Amino acid sequence: MVKFNKKGQSVGLVTGLVFGVATLVIAVIIALVITSTLNDANLLDSGRETVTVLNEIKFINATGDTLDSGVSDARYVSGSATITNVYNYTNGTTVIPAGNYTLSAVGVLTNATTSTWDNVSVNYTFILKTEEEFTSDSLTGNLTDGIDNVSSKIPTVLLIAAIVLILSVLVLLIGAWQSMKVGNGGI
Repeated sequence: MVKFNKKGQSVGLVTGLVFGVATLVIAVIIALVITSTLNDANLLDSGRETVTVLNEIKFINATGDTLDSGVSDARYVSGSATITNVYNYTNGTTVIPAGNYTLSAVGVLTNATTSTWDNVSVNYTFILKTEEEFTSDSLTGNLTDGIDNVSSKIPTVLLIAAIVLILSVLVLLIGAWQSMKVGNGGI
């Protein structure tokens, strides 16, 4: 049984799909606005945790060594690692001056001079995002990735829709042509 709306038009599959897609797009836009507003207003970062790491054994050379504790955590705030002390682990008491090493935003410790140390003890602090902040960032990232995935498929979907439209028009034209061909083919 075909359902009709108040204007006498049939409510079909295409109408339902159009409204479903439109609702989905609006919901995604609202979610992106909410999460970006929360992130931009810094409403979720008030409970960030500062973590102190003592005596992590590393090396300082030109290739670099990544700090293990914290920077591998998904909640690590990029650029928040701060070295408090670096000791030559061989004797445990020689402090290596800060001008002899650098620390990147992602936590890679490299030498800033020609001197290298194969065995150092590093003391540092870093900051972790709150669970809410991390979840909001993840949601924004997942929505953005999803939009990227869908947008890359739009040309294919439009091509399929165009082919279906052309075939539908051909079927309608053939049907109209056959209905005109009553009897001897005259109009």
